[in-house]
Amino acid sequence: MGELRIREAGSADLPQLTHVMGQEPYFTDRLSRQKDGLGRLLVAWQDERPVGVVYLWLEPAEEDELREHLPDTPLLTHLETHVEHRARGIGTSLVRAAEQWLTDKGYDRVALAVETTNDRAARLYARLGYREWAHSTVRCLSLTDSAGRRNVEICRIMVKPLVGRPRR
Repeated sequence: MGELRIREAGSADLPQLTHVMGQEPYFTDRLSRQKDGLGRLLVAWQDERPVGVVYLWLEPAEEDELREHLPDTPLLTHLETHVEHRARGIGTSLVRAAEQWLTDKGYDRVALAVETTNDRAARLYARLGYREWAHSTVRCLSLTDSAGRRNVEICRIMVKPLVGRPRR
C-alpha cells in the first residue's frame, strides 16, 4: 500500500470519489456547500484511490439543540472509510486532519453526533479525546436515501476542545 495522503476534495474528484465510495448525491451536495464556504470535504487517498472521507459542517447546525448549546461550533460529519481499508488508522488520520484544519482556522472546539447504538464509533471518538456533552440525546437528520428522504437517528453528541488559537 502506498502512502496515505489527505486533502480537500475538488469538483474534479467527484467521478472517482463516487465510483469508489458511492453516494453521488451526497458528495455533489457537499462539494457545492464547500464551494459556498459552508464546509470542507476531506478525502484520504492511497495509491491515487479515495479510501476515506470526512466532512466538516461549518454552517449553523440543523438541529435546534446544537444551535442552542454549541453555537458557531463546527461539526465533524460523515466519517467513512472504504470497507476494504478499515481498521488501518485511516479514520483516525481523517479526524486529526480535520481537527488540524479547524485549529488553523481559529476554532477552539469541534462536535459530532454518533448514533446511540454505534458503540464502535463512540469508542474511537472517546479515544481521540471527544466527550459526551451534558445534555440529552438529539434527533439528528442523517444522510438522504436513494429516494431523497432524510432519515432521523437518535444521537449522542460528543465535543472536543481544540488546542491552538482563541475561539472564533
